[in-house]
Amino acid sequence: MNIGFIGLGKMGLNMVHRLLLDGHNLFVTNRSKEPMMEAEKLGARSFDSVKELVSSLEGRKIVWLMVPSGKPVDENIEALLPLLSKDDIIIDGGNSYYKDSELRAKRCEESGVHYLDCGTSGGIWGLKEGYCLMYGGNKHAAKYCEPIFKTLAPENGYLYCGEAGAGHFVKMVHNGIEYGMMQAYAEGFEILEKSKFNIDLKAVSKLWQYGSVVRSWLLELAHLALNDDPKLEKIKGFVQDSGEGRWTVQTAIELDVPAQIITASLFNRFQSRQDESFAMKMLAALRNQFGGHAVKNIDN
Repeated sequence: MNIGFIGLGKMGLNMVHRLLLDGHNLFVTNRSKEPMMEAEKLGARSFDSVKELVSSLEGRKIVWLMVPSGKPVDENIEALLPLLSKDDIIIDGGNSYYKDSELRAKRCEESGVHYLDCGTSGGIWGLKEGYCLMYGGNKHAAKYCEPIFKTLAPENGYLYCGEAGAGHFVKMVHNGIEYGMMQAYAEGFEILEKSKFNIDLKAVSKLWQYGSVVRSWLLELAHLALNDDPKLEKIKGFVQDSGEGRWTVQTAIELDVPAQIITASLFNRFQSRQDESFAMKMLAALRNQFGGHAVKNIDN
């Protein structure tokens, strides 16, 4: 298929590569030039503007957006709509908030253009392993794009989830679950690391991949990290979040779902960014006031 592709970041360029390997024709653009040059080496055609890209697509046009959530998505949609025709398709493959995706679908339908929201999981390993795809929107447009999903995903790795917004909703919850799983592994390995037994964490992370009920791809990645740095001494315990965890917690509140683990894992990421927590200072001060418990002063 002929596919327009906007956004050649860490995942985007690898997705273009995977599509090219399966015989699709890729027409790409990106804010910076270097990824466009890389895409050209792989066999894609690159363009300096969205307008030039769209004008080079023949027949029913498909444009995949792989840009950061929020304003960049809206800006690209507004640039695309005047250039597209009835029944053309925009696929938002980034981590957009599902409520934004519902509004964007309505905006596109007003112009006769179909908007598919496609949650994409796989990270930097997707080129080799494939991407898990969960998408929503017009069912006929989704069916038309199935050859793209089939190429990007491993076997059984793509799913039409329902009406507009459903794809990004499923991906949001997926990432919320991911937060909780990561937090459980992190806490478990800290307990092992602090024990008196001098346990080989790298060996344990490998052991648990065979027959254990906690085996997972995340555990394989933990093993890779420990293989490179057995005590994780080269990195700081500073953990960012990209939005999906917050959206999952907000949605859980709206739906009256007691999502304690996902919520706690999100708050733990906030705590990781504090060099000196005022809340922890207050806890120490209160214990000292009511119980005379010792406190550590800045000077000592």
